[in-house]
Amino acid sequence: MTSFDRRYLLKLAGAAPLLAYLAARDAAEKALGAVTKTTNGDIYARIGVRPFINGRGTWTYLSGSLELPEVRAAKQAASLHFVDIIELQHAVSRRLAELSGAEAGMITSGAAGAMAAATAACIAGSDPARIWQLPDTTGLKHEVVMHGGRSAFDSAIRLAGGKLVLAREESDVRAAIGENTAMIYTTSLGGTLERVIAIAKQTRTPLLLDDAAGIPPLDNLKLYAKMGVDLYCFSGGKGLCAPQCSGLLLGRQDLVEAAMLNTSPWEGAVCRAMKVGKEEIMGCLAAVEAWTKMDLAALNRQWNERAVRIRKLVDTVPGVKTEIRIPEDGNRYPTLEVSWDEEAWAFTVADCDKKLRAGEPRIEVLTSNNPSLVPAVREGYEDPKAPKSRDRLEIVSMTLQPGEDLIVGQRLREILRGARSQRAATRLSGTPS
Repeated sequence: MTSFDRRYLLKLAGAAPLLAYLAARDAAEKALGAVTKTTNGDIYARIGVRPFINGRGTWTYLSGSLELPEVRAAKQAASLHFVDIIELQHAVSRRLAELSGAEAGMITSGAAGAMAAATAACIAGSDPARIWQLPDTTGLKHEVVMHGGRSAFDSAIRLAGGKLVLAREESDVRAAIGENTAMIYTTSLGGTLERVIAIAKQTRTPLLLDDAAGIPPLDNLKLYAKMGVDLYCFSGGKGLCAPQCSGLLLGRQDLVEAAMLNTSPWEGAVCRAMKVGKEEIMGCLAAVEAWTKMDLAALNRQWNERAVRIRKLVDTVPGVKTEIRIPEDGNRYPTLEVSWDEEAWAFTVADCDKKLRAGEPRIEVLTSNNPSLVPAVREGYEDPKAPKSRDRLEIVSMTLQPGEDLIVGQRLREILRGARSQRAATRLSGTPS
C-alpha cells in the first residue's frame, strides 16, 4: 500500500461518522417523502427570489449578516413609539461613549455612511453656512489624504465634497498633507496605524479609521479610543449582526457632534439622504450591548468546528487539498480553503462556484468573483508587473447556520468527486479535452 493510499484511507476513516450520519439522514428523508425546501424562505420564494446557504461571509450584496435576537427585539420595541431622532442620537452617543471609552458616538447608515458624515464634519464642522454649502467646498479645507490609495468606497468621501489625495505608504502621508487637508483616511491596523496616528497628531489633522469588519472582537471598540484615533467606524451589518443598514462612528466629541449636524435628520445637510430610523439606531445599540456579554472564544470554536466538518467530508476526494485559517482582513473567522489541480481536472474554481450556486439549496462561497463591484473600480496602487493571484474557493464558517456545514460539505464533495471522475473517464476514453 502506498503512502497516498494510507493517507486517503485515514481521511476516509475520519469522515466515516459524518458520512454515516448523512446516509442515515438522506434515507430517513426519502422514507418520509421529505424535500430540501422549507417554508422559511417563502417570503422571498413567492416573488421568485432564492434564499441561500451563505459560506461567502457578510457581503452587502448578499444581505450582510443575520440579526441577533436582541437586535430584532430592540427594533420591534423601538417601532412602537415616536421619538425625537436628534434627542435619540445624543442619548445613544452617551451610551456608546460608556461602552467604548470614546468621547462620543453615533449610529450611521453603514460604514460608508459614517465615512461621508465624518468627511462632512471635517470639512464643514458645525458651521450652519458651511453645512449648507456642501458639497461645494469653495474656500474650505477639503482634501482627504487616502493612505493606501483608492478605495471602492471612497465615493462616500467624494459625495461630501472631499478631494482625494493619494498616499501609498505612511511615509507618503506627511508629504501629502497641505494647507487644504481636512482629513486623513486609512484602513491600516497595528503598527502602521500607530505611525499614521502619530503623523495625524503632529500635523493636527483629523484621522478617520475605517475598520468596517472590525467587530468582532468588540475589544476594537475600545482599542481605537485608547490609541487616540480621532474618528473610527464599523459596519453594523457585518460581524456585529446589527441591522444591515446601520453602522457606528465614534471618536472626538466635537467631530461626532459635527457629523450629526451634517446628516439626517437635518434638512439641508449633505448626508440627509443617508437616513437611519429609530429601529436601526436602537437595533445597532442592542447589538453592541449584546456583544459585551458574548464569549468570542466559544463562538470561534463553534465556527472552527463547522469548518472542520466540511473539511473532513471534502478531504475524502483524492487530490483535494484543504486548509483552515483566519484571514487578517475582513471576515476574520475560521475559513476553509479548498483547492485542487484545476488544469489537470479541467475544472476551475469558477466552475465549482457556478455548480454550488445552481444547486438546491443554493450555496454561496468565497471566490475572486465579486458581482457587486463596479467594473471600472481600481483600488490601492496596482502593480501591472505583479503576477496574477490564483483564484481560491473559500468557505467562511461564521455565516453558516447550524447543520448547513454538512449540506455544504456533502454538496462540495459530490461536485468535486464528479469532476474528478469525469476527467478520469475522459482520459480513459481518449476523448480530447
